[in-house]
Amino acid sequence: MDWQALWLSVKLSCITVLVLLPLSVFAGRALAYRHFRGKSWVEALIMVPLVLPPTVIGYYLLVGLGNDSMLGRLAEQLFGQQLVFHFSGLVLASVIVNIPFAVQPVQRAFEGIPADIRDAAACCGMSRWQTLWRIELPMVWPGVLTALVLCFSHVLGEFGVVLMMGGNIAGETKTISIAIYDSVQAFDFDGAGMMSLVLLLFAVTTLALTTGLSRRVGVRHDR
Repeated sequence: MDWQALWLSVKLSCITVLVLLPLSVFAGRALAYRHFRGKSWVEALIMVPLVLPPTVIGYYLLVGLGNDSMLGRLAEQLFGQQLVFHFSGLVLASVIVNIPFAVQPVQRAFEGIPADIRDAAACCGMSRWQTLWRIELPMVWPGVLTALVLCFSHVLGEFGVVLMMGGNIAGETKTISIAIYDSVQAFDFDGAGMMSLVLLLFAVTTLALTTGLSRRVGVRHDR
């Protein structure tokens, strides 16, 4: 069991979720309530990581943020280090790849709030921030929780974009999925099986808890 790689994956998952959580709330709410020209294109761009192979996204990030690119040189001047083959680059890549997993459930949750409730809040003199904080967030939190769990679990198992963007540097970019690949390449099937089992148990447990919790909340709201 490569505990260092597991810790790095958990760290990457936590940071990605913290970055995407506020973004998912505001982007999901805006896409649920606002109608503007080009909205379909914006939604399509958000959903691209769902259909595009992670290696393709990793390739574009590698080329776009490499040392020879303008963005790569700009990032190195701003942060004092290159993003490619560095943990900060992995965070950026994970955020981009997981945007649809964060935004889609939250957008659907906001779309499920009846317009009458928001109209009633406006008639009572509540501002948009008060309506969001006191009315909408308590109603959409199952969607937010689902987005959180999906993002966390998906980051734990990411492989293609991690390998392209971060390579395989122990303690820096070697995540649990890369460690599993290395174990298989070294014919250490016991180690690969143990790490795969940990990821499988975690994925099943978190999805079961999230599904059960969301169903319980839905039943309570229907009463």
